[in-house]
Amino acid sequence: MHYTGPVYRPPPEADTPLLEVTYGCSWEKCSFCTMYHSQKFGISPLEDVEEDLKELSRYYPKDLKKIFLVNGDAFALPARKLLEIADLIHKYFPEIECIACYASIRNIKRKSIDDLKNLRKAGYNRLYIGLETAYEPTLEQMQKGYTKEDEYHELSRLKEVDMNYVALLMLGVAGRGNCIESAKQTAELLNEYKPVMIIPTSTSLEENTPLHDMVINGEFVEATERELVEEELTLIENLNMDDDCFFFGAHVHNLIRINYYFQFKEEMIEDLKRQVDRIEGMRPGFLDTVAKRGHL
Repeated sequence: MHYTGPVYRPPPEADTPLLEVTYGCSWEKCSFCTMYHSQKFGISPLEDVEEDLKELSRYYPKDLKKIFLVNGDAFALPARKLLEIADLIHKYFPEIECIACYASIRNIKRKSIDDLKNLRKAGYNRLYIGLETAYEPTLEQMQKGYTKEDEYHELSRLKEVDMNYVALLMLGVAGRGNCIESAKQTAELLNEYKPVMIIPTSTSLEENTPLHDMVINGEFVEATERELVEEELTLIENLNMDDDCFFFGAHVHNLIRINYYFQFKEEMIEDLKRQVDRIEGMRPGFLDTVAKRGHL
């Protein structure tokens, strides 16, 4: 298999075969991220992609239903290239129903509605989108390269072509004092354009990032553990998701780990509150400390 540099995939895709079609990240400007600092963005030759599919076909059954494209920015490829890759995938796995990958608002924006329709028809139907938040000042500060208006517009186009997406969020990314507003505005966006899954992770500091420099310069103040938990609770309380939408809140970097379908929203809220009470009972004042965990 051709795997170039660090390889990442979302936790829910742990059992999904990984096919490299790009490596690195085409943006590489987000203020908080170090994931691909060691690897420049590049595109895998189609010969390598087909060679890897041949290898995968020796280990996975012909009736494989899903495959995940790596690395961090596969949807940055032009629609034509993505369709060529889909053709190869269907050649070796004719029963594939879902081609999943990371995506961004930026690279969705570069595709026409006809492009998106054709990609959906070809099997692209689970985009893991790093929205982080719908709080406008934070999108600018974190150098996401798009606006809140862009988020609404591009998600509306995914809805138009019936393409599913997973919302990747960052608790605490708005900084101290802004977490509740960030949660409310993000919930409004997700309520309008419902994802099939929501994955929140906690924001933390990485050296050699603009965010690290912002903290040192006093331009950004980290949220406390209490603010992170209150943001997550506010987010859940304000979300109006379909019953089968899954909240994957068990990321390794989250202080409190919860996994629930929204069918059990009230149980999820009670579980979160119960775990907060347990932590406070064991370590009074702990939640008022600042989080300093690594970021995925």
